[in-house]
Amino acid sequence: MTHDHSEAGLSVGHQDRDLAERLSQGLDAVNFPATGTTAADQGSLSVKAVDEAGELIGGLTAWTWGGLLGIDMLWVREDSRHGGWGSRLLRAAEEEARRRGCDRACVSSFTFQAPEFYQRHGYVETGRTLGIPGGAEDVHMYKPLA
Repeated sequence: MTHDHSEAGLSVGHQDRDLAERLSQGLDAVNFPATGTTAADQGSLSVKAVDEAGELIGGLTAWTWGGLLGIDMLWVREDSRHGGWGSRLLRAAEEEARRRGCDRACVSSFTFQAPEFYQRHGYVETGRTLGIPGGAEDVHMYKPLA
């Protein structure tokens, strides 16, 4: 079956939350049967560290899906970067992921950020995306959690 797209329209703009939700639903309809997973196999998690005054020291956001922990962001404020907070945040996320049944983890980090940090914690490089502004690269890493 062919479709006449002569009346179709394109729009370009900033993030469209309704569109993102619809695309997610469409991809779920393909991804779940292909992977043997369901919406129940997806989750999100966060780890937050605050100081005595309640100010944010740092945090981590991530997702879980079918046994995989995917780290989105890990940040520690400048004056706390050498106090072990990044390691504590990462370990807490990995422990929670294991509790949720995850046996592997993935993350990417620009070369000017912290790929060495993740490598010190057992992550191994699986590839790179070139062309990051400033001549940097995005380092993709993986770690078994078992």
